[in-house]
This record gives sequence, structure tokens and C-alpha cells, in this order.
Amino acid sequence: MTPLDTVKEIYALFAEGRIEVILSKLSQNVEWEYSNSSTSVPWLQPRKGRDNVVGFFQSLAAIDMKRFVPHTFLDGGQVVVVLLDVEFTVRATGAQVVETDEIHVWRFDAQGLVSRFKHGVDTHRHQLAISASPANS
Repeated sequence: MTPLDTVKEIYALFAEGRIEVILSKLSQNVEWEYSNSSTSVPWLQPRKGRDNVVGFFQSLAAIDMKRFVPHTFLDGGQVVVVLLDVEFTVRATGAQVVETDEIHVWRFDAQGLVSRFKHGVDTHRHQLAISASPANS
């Protein structure tokens, strides 16, 4: 299976909620959100190691995903870049985030496992969404 195939499979598994299988595609020492700027957004926190990536998926319980559409896959061999259209609402605040062409960067090791991953998003928009006053107050 090529890295591109693995990334496509990860998105399909995500849609099915099969997180344990996604985790099996990650290196034990995966760097999740590598080179990320400082933010308190729970789903954009740097994490090291497969066991800690579980926290990323747990943090997604704070949002209501409306749209998650990976649409462009750029195959660089051991690096795969994906553009996605994403729309979600932060449950606690009611704030909506819409990302057109959100960027995901997937890096693979020699064993074909994900060794590094990061989102390319508007972190300021995400930060505002989690810190907004609740919509119902």
C-alpha cells in the first residue's frame, strides 16, 4: 500500500469512526501537529507518540462536524498533502468554522507508517471559535 493509499484509507476510516484502525497506521513515535504555532485549541495541540494521538480524536467531541470533504490529493511519495473543505460548529460556543482548502500534511517513514502529521488551518479563527461567548447566552 502506498502512502497515498494509506491516507485515502485513513479518511475513509475517519468517516466510519474507526479510530483504532487509524492509530494502527501511525508510527509508535508519530509527531502529531509538528511545527504548530502556539494555540490553546484542543484539536490543534502537538502530540508525540501513537498513544497520545488518541487525545486528538477525543478532542473532536467538542465540535459538531457539518462537512469534511478531502478533495485534492498531492502525492509526493513519502509525503502526501491533502486539501479539504471543512465546516464545523464548536458545541460550547455555537461558533462556526468554515475552512476551504484546509491543508493536511502526512509524512511517512520507511515502514509505510505515518511519522508526522499537521493541519494547515486558520488557527486564529479556531481560537476565536472556542473562546466566543456561547450563542445562547
